[in-house]
Amino acid sequence: QVHLAESEGGWVQPGGSLRLSCAASDIYGFYAMGWYRQTPGKTREKVALLTAGDIEDYADSVKGRFTIFRDGAKNRVSLQMNSLKPEDTAVYFCTALGWKSGEEYWAQGTQVTVSS
Repeated sequence: QVHLAESEGGWVQPGGSLRLSCAASDIYGFYAMGWYRQTPGKTREKVALLTAGDIEDYADSVKGRFTIFRDGAKNRVSLQMNSLKPEDTAVYFCTALGWKSGEEYWAQGTQVTVSS
């Protein structure tokens, strides 16, 4: 009965910043937590993941601009998005990957729009 509570995205001008956060109800923690994103007609893309061992895994398209970090508890993460570009516009889904094979949990998704 894992539930992921994801903060709202929003609109920002190119070059601006947004922060997303996500908290999981599970008390045991996960192998990794982070975000995927998707736009209409495109394949879902991994944005950033943070493992339980604090290993950061970023998509090449966001590396150097986005930072994922654990925000207090092991099942709470935040994604700081800086220098946002129009191509970052997507629905962002908080994701938790469990320790069991194939164990995945997804938030409902939130829209991030980057435009002038």
